[in-house]
Amino acid sequence: MTTKKLINSVDGCVDDALRGLVSVHSSLRILQGHKIVVREDVEEVKKAGKVTLLCGGGSGHEPAQAGYVGHGMLTVAVAGAVFASPPPSSILTALRYVTKLDSAGCVVVITNYTGDRLNFGLAIERAKREGLKVDSITIGEDCALTSSDRSAGRRGLAGTVLLNKICGALAEEGKSLEEIVKIGRHVTENMGTMGVSLTPCSVPGSGPTFSLGEDEMELGLGLHGEAGVKRTKIKPANEVVKMILDHMTNTSTSTHIKLKAGDKVACMVNNLGGMSLLEMNIIVGEVIKQLEERDVVVERAYCGSFMTSLEMAGLSVTILHLDETIKRCLDAKATVPAWSSPILSRDSSVRSTPLYIPIQEEEEHVKSGNSVRIPKETADMLYDMVKLSMETLISSEEDLNNLDKESGDGDCGSTLARGAKAILKELGQKEKPYLPVDTPAALALSLARIVENSMGGSSGALYSLFFTSASHSLQKDVTMTGWKEALSNGTSTIMRYGGAQPGDRTMVDALFAANSALKTSGSLSSPVQILETVVQATESAAQATASMKAQAGRASYVSADRLKNPDPGAVAVTVWFKAILDIFKNTQE
Repeated sequence: MTTKKLINSVDGCVDDALRGLVSVHSSLRILQGHKIVVREDVEEVKKAGKVTLLCGGGSGHEPAQAGYVGHGMLTVAVAGAVFASPPPSSILTALRYVTKLDSAGCVVVITNYTGDRLNFGLAIERAKREGLKVDSITIGEDCALTSSDRSAGRRGLAGTVLLNKICGALAEEGKSLEEIVKIGRHVTENMGTMGVSLTPCSVPGSGPTFSLGEDEMELGLGLHGEAGVKRTKIKPANEVVKMILDHMTNTSTSTHIKLKAGDKVACMVNNLGGMSLLEMNIIVGEVIKQLEERDVVVERAYCGSFMTSLEMAGLSVTILHLDETIKRCLDAKATVPAWSSPILSRDSSVRSTPLYIPIQEEEEHVKSGNSVRIPKETADMLYDMVKLSMETLISSEEDLNNLDKESGDGDCGSTLARGAKAILKELGQKEKPYLPVDTPAALALSLARIVENSMGGSSGALYSLFFTSASHSLQKDVTMTGWKEALSNGTSTIMRYGGAQPGDRTMVDALFAANSALKTSGSLSSPVQILETVVQATESAAQATASMKAQAGRASYVSADRLKNPDPGAVAVTVWFKAILDIFKNTQE
């Protein structure tokens, strides 16, 4: 059953919400055609030679992140759909708007979710390629994970707001990009967050994201309804706070925060959306009381709705170790809609209609004249490889979906098929192709653009990163050496931003196996023999994922005893490698 919500439409709710925010706060603007909110004085910031600050992510966590745009915090915020990372194209547009070639640069704050790491990473790489000065800080301060081994990583939670506040203050002081990144990373290493939920939330147009009994609560739940660490009967506020603090400081977990007598901290009690002010005041009082009972000095305390999960009735507690620099930055003036602190003032001026800034969209491209072209015969073969690979992925949709059902939401095949259909649509006829099959570097960038816009999610970002990185190697070298380097660079880029390593039960296992097979193929005499070796390696690697423990991606949150089949992403890699091999075989017959 769809949950009641007062919206105009599901598809337009994020745009309407941003418009409302900017309607109230006349110091903010929206970049036309995008879900991007910027400071009205952004040009003055750039002229002053100050570093700009960008953060973003899925909507549904309001006031984060658009509510923190303004003097003393963010320069720009990029919003995605509800609970979905924004597309790299919007992030890149925001980076271009707040950064210029000779500027002090932009610091990007990334919350540690796979989709955000991939999409923001892709935009950062493209911005760097254009000559923009950009660096990033990834925050994952979640203390809920109980495992001591490597996994998909700690989630970025309400501590992101404190990080934005500190980095924003440093930027206003005129600190360099390098200084801000160094201090920001120090902040993330000295912070922890833990949450508890009493009820689920519901995405607009849908029902509750999970279920909890009338008398149940869940400890350590994620912002999107990801499973927590424990379900218990609802307890009094003081017992709930004790459970949270005990887990956060449990030294037997790899995600705990170190806390001892005499430590000076800031604490933030964050309303996840559905808690009453009466409850929040009770909870924050208990948090401060129990920290002081541990002889911890609470020098700064914040309570309010800083990063929500729609209407979820729940809260999170963030603890941050203080030093004089961090405390100075927390106390610095910030003129933004959502930063709640007794030392801050707010501008109450409003206007009825937001002002939009028309922008000129810029398309990333590689000029064919700057890249190596290939003969028509080779271009025709490359066309056939792309065509057959996409057709095979489409025909494998159901099989890949079935594999995905045990570890995800069963849409891996559909996602890949959607991208494949979009590529076929733009490919055109062999006699007059629309895509630049005669220029491999340009083709790779075209494929990156298509999958990014058509597939969406982590898969779209992963393949877009792969093709974008591969294009660099193919710009000057389209020999076997160049293609090997393209595959190697594409794989390493996926690993860097996606966080997966060989053995983590992802598509990386198959790609890494292909790279290894190519490196040892020097003694083989023909491309067919080389590709046969590569296909055998990818198939073996994909099958081997069935017995691996998932350490990255969505499957890492699924119990290991439920994972019995090969990873669908790894299997998909074998599908398109086989298609490439078939084309080589056909040309030699």
